[in-house]
Amino acid sequence: MRLRLLSCLMTLSFALPAFAQYTETAGVNAAPPARVVEQVRNEKTGKMEERERFVPVQRDSYGNSGGNQHDLAVDGAFDGQTVAVIQLYDFPFEAARDALREKGFSVFRWNHAPPPAKELEAKLEKACQLWIISGDQQQLTKEHLAVIKRFFDSGKGVYIWGDNQPYYADANAVGQALLGVTMLGNLHGDQVVGLEKSNGEKHIGVRRRHLLSTGLEFLYEGITIATVQKNEVLEPLLYGSAGNLVSGFYDREGKRAIFDGGFTRLYNKWDTAGTARYVKNAAAWLANAERFGDAVVSKNVKRTPAPNETR
Repeated sequence: MRLRLLSCLMTLSFALPAFAQYTETAGVNAAPPARVVEQVRNEKTGKMEERERFVPVQRDSYGNSGGNQHDLAVDGAFDGQTVAVIQLYDFPFEAARDALREKGFSVFRWNHAPPPAKELEAKLEKACQLWIISGDQQQLTKEHLAVIKRFFDSGKGVYIWGDNQPYYADANAVGQALLGVTMLGNLHGDQVVGLEKSNGEKHIGVRRRHLLSTGLEFLYEGITIATVQKNEVLEPLLYGSAGNLVSGFYDREGKRAIFDGGFTRLYNKWDTAGTARYVKNAAAWLANAERFGDAVVSKNVKRTPAPNETR
């Protein structure tokens, strides 16, 4: 009974937002109209009065709420935190790097090949999360996988990116080692999907009302994509236009990961619906401030406790 109570308390603590790293619309897909208070003269009395009105939120050309204030995290929330990236398929990463910088993240990246396992472990000591972008041939050894699993088991976030066959070799190796999940196949997507809808057993679109989908009503699925295979571990995050599961997330026991079959979103049609915001949301969520608090949240955005509140 005692252990069960402790487990419940730990689960509750992981579910509560920490500090003020998140925006006011965190977890909301469509930002509500903004409340504006104005001074208006009363025509009958001649006196100035306060009146409120609600102004629709400005939207971008794809229909998502405009402005960084509708991302998951406030700008600079994770100043000083590092995203480590093992990129095994070559494409420009500058756009993603610039987006992450808005939230305070710096990027340390290995391109073309992973470092020796000991170097990886040493560098990961300074990172809050690891992103792995797979190639078509497995390059991560069992020693690398052991390092990554220890990192994940410590509560640090892992984003596992694959794409159409055969570009999921290392994605599947890491997915199996951490979560027992895989991706397969080759579908031509290249569509923008809306919020998740279902037609019988077929689902299409972005998960509603989750921190990861904050500010997203429309999201580009990627040009060519793999399909995450059916499993009982991942929660669905993005269903493609063909009804296939493109990405899912893991959020249990204080550990977080994302498993994604569409890494072309990181560089192909970057300016299409929602990509930059999604990348920022993913990094903010994987930082796992609900677990690590002070260790990952910038001192500039930490909330001030109430007078009678203890920390």
